[in-house]
Amino acid sequence: MLALPPPPPPPPLATRKQTKQVSPDQIVISKHPIKQHSQEPEAPNHVATKSIRPPPPTLRQPPFQRTNPIIWVAAVLCLIFSLVLIFFGVATLIIFLGIKPRNPTFDIPNANLNSVYFDSPEYFNGDFTLLANITNPNRKIDVRFESLDIELFFSDRIISTQSIQPFTQRRRESRLESLHFISSLVFLPKDLGVNLKGQVQGNMVKYNVRGTFKVRVTMGLFHLSYWFHSRCQIEMTAPPTGVLVARKCITKR
Repeated sequence: MLALPPPPPPPPLATRKQTKQVSPDQIVISKHPIKQHSQEPEAPNHVATKSIRPPPPTLRQPPFQRTNPIIWVAAVLCLIFSLVLIFFGVATLIIFLGIKPRNPTFDIPNANLNSVYFDSPEYFNGDFTLLANITNPNRKIDVRFESLDIELFFSDRIISTQSIQPFTQRRRESRLESLHFISSLVFLPKDLGVNLKGQVQGNMVKYNVRGTFKVRVTMGLFHLSYWFHSRCQIEMTAPPTGVLVARKCITKR
């Protein structure tokens, strides 16, 4: 018999490929990711996104409307009235600065203290008469006194009041008015009552007279009204024959 040749040598281990039968029901997952070629181009690393804003609204001009004629008439009347006010204001200022009106003056050239007595420690009675001299020192304008109120005070306590009827004064004119003040049961605090009794005993009584006046100045077609005030401090001897010894009067607006 012929001898059989020897079997071929086994392949090396490096070249062996292990094959594993895969069942058709099993899914094979590859360890290497499969690169799919997308038809879309790759986006760059930095993508700049812009917000989409709606277009600005279209401005529509309102239809032209004619102004009501009444509004035009009212505007013209207001303009005329404003111009008239400005004109009269400037004219009054010019006249006022040109004439330079002075305040009337109030003075007390004479006064008599007829009686001072107390019915009780706090209730005072008195009789006092003064002569008021009211003068218009202006050389170019007349003045009219529309309100004249004269108040009599002892210390800061009012004890009597009188009024003068309105009158008109010509330029550089003076007017004398006699005012009679009667005080009947006027309440005085105890300290003021003691003070008044001490002044009577010391033969020197001090009163205060305050006048409030409303004056109207006439400058041609223009008129100006204002208030001014007078303050007088008077010293008299004791009643019943009390006479004026000293006085000091100040007049201001």
